[in-house]
Amino acid sequence: MKNKLIIFTLAILFIIEISVCLFAINKAGTIKQDTIKVNEVVKTIESNYGNTNSYSDVLEYTVIDNNGTVTYKTSDAKSNSINEAIQNNDIILDLVVDEEVVGKVLISNNTNTQIKSIKVYIIFVICSVTLVQFLIVIYYLYYMHKSVIKPFNDLEGFAERVAQGNLDLPLYMDRNHVFGSFTESFDLMRSELKKARIAEKKANDDKKEIIAKLSHDIKTPIASIKSTSEIGYEISDGKTKDYFNQINVKTDQIKVLVDNLFNSSINEITEIDVNPSNYNSSILNDLIKNADYLNKLNDYNIPNCNIYIDKMRMQQTLDNIFTNSYKYANTNIEIKIDLENEFLKIDIRDFGPGVLDEEINLLKEKYKRGSNVTDEDGAGLGLHLANYFVDKMNGKLELYNSKPGFGVVLYIRTI
Repeated sequence: MKNKLIIFTLAILFIIEISVCLFAINKAGTIKQDTIKVNEVVKTIESNYGNTNSYSDVLEYTVIDNNGTVTYKTSDAKSNSINEAIQNNDIILDLVVDEEVVGKVLISNNTNTQIKSIKVYIIFVICSVTLVQFLIVIYYLYYMHKSVIKPFNDLEGFAERVAQGNLDLPLYMDRNHVFGSFTESFDLMRSELKKARIAEKKANDDKKEIIAKLSHDIKTPIASIKSTSEIGYEISDGKTKDYFNQINVKTDQIKVLVDNLFNSSINEITEIDVNPSNYNSSILNDLIKNADYLNKLNDYNIPNCNIYIDKMRMQQTLDNIFTNSYKYANTNIEIKIDLENEFLKIDIRDFGPGVLDEEINLLKEKYKRGSNVTDEDGAGLGLHLANYFVDKMNGKLELYNSKPGFGVVLYIRTI
């Protein structure tokens, strides 16, 4: 609507400009001396010949006698003789007094002055209209830049950002420019793409987490089978011993496959769901026994209280701690459980070689392992995940060297 109004205004101004020019040209072509004023001047001079004070001054003129002598001349009259009057295209009329020609009246031709004034008028009109047109064009260019060019550039930049995967920065919506509806549609597209990407990422993470959960849950029965088969191998002989050895070999193969599956799944998960709830502390007894499948743990007591944990994640945390102890220390394990302020403190230690003091804090990071265990298989995720789970349950995990041995302290939030 605004574009049409601007174009219509420019067209009207152009028509006005052309009309004024045509009118001025037509008027210039029809300019002639006013005959009434000419007659008035001549009659006044004839009636008052010789008395110059009574002459008319409505026109510019010169009065000469029959000898060519100037007897009267108005201030702006140019011609002083008949020859000059002819050159200036002036009007030359006889002065008749008492039926006798006594001289000539040379009336100045003022058509040039009139034409000049018309030219000035035309120039003024053209300049005024051109200035208005110029201002309108400047405004139109500004309007086009604001309403078309800039929004288009914004859309182009927005499309590039979307193509590059940046879906967080919204597109400013302004319905006043020509791309207003497109802007809204583009930003809606961005929002839907972002929702789809989030949903896709969540679906992929959920799949990977399911794989991680299953692979982790498989590790415990595999470890139990292996420990049982190792005992059977020690106490059997002959062909039975070969069978138990085959079980050990196959469980080792399955363990490697499950570890690889678990590590690859955890590696790609950006965030693992932890959903803690309120439980009685007695639930820890079953979780600890499930983790200590080699029965290396001493006797312990669990203070009666309510704790804030995710049961499954707590089982995984204990499994990781005990598995590390079995793998790297292979000693008996000591556990102490006490109430300390608003936490239930679970102190788990073995009697192995421990780690270097400067490496203790690094073990909670992803893929970090002690420099003295490089000969053992592992990805360095056990303590990292344990720390992650405990932190999500509003607790904390600490590591220490006990000389001999290596210890892990879990601070579980009480309710």
